[in-house]
Amino acid sequence: MRWRGVHHVEFSVLDYEASVAFYDRMFGWLGYKSFWTLDIGYHSTYYMARFPVPHSYIGIQPAKSGEKLRHEDRSVGIHHIALWARSRREVDDFYSDFLLKNGLDVTDPPREYAVYAPGYYAVFFDDPINGIHWELAHTPRLPSPFALRRWMKAMKEATAGHPEWNGSPAAAAMRQLPKR
Repeated sequence: MRWRGVHHVEFSVLDYEASVAFYDRMFGWLGYKSFWTLDIGYHSTYYMARFPVPHSYIGIQPAKSGEKLRHEDRSVGIHHIALWARSRREVDDFYSDFLLKNGLDVTDPPREYAVYAPGYYAVFFDDPINGIHWELAHTPRLPSPFALRRWMKAMKEATAGHPEWNGSPAAAAMRQLPKR
């Protein structure tokens, strides 16, 4: 599981538009790319340092409740943490050999999430002590032609629900960030 480190981290933010403006500036200065700002059942913006090579990334999305976090309070504020898996098999094995055997709360059993990326496969579960939401995800380096077809179909279906994308989710997703 630790072979590539953290897959991605998502933060729920109070003022989404102001947060996007801040993170665009901060991540733009650091040389990150914003590679996804779409609504596919939830609205999120993602940032990655080594785009387009699959690597750790950070996302933000609107909070449904809560107050401004205070550093000194050490309050919980993360939406979920995703770790890289080596393969779909590792996701399945983790599900059966660890999550189920330990009676952990599995919120979403292993399945493919074709709209996220070709071949994206994950399981979601909760930390039983703190309630922190975790994901173990596999994104293949070279997706199969079948995974590519499922992804294209999922994107076509998502595009049909968003006429403002003008038929191009890629054009809607990619945005230029300010430079230094």
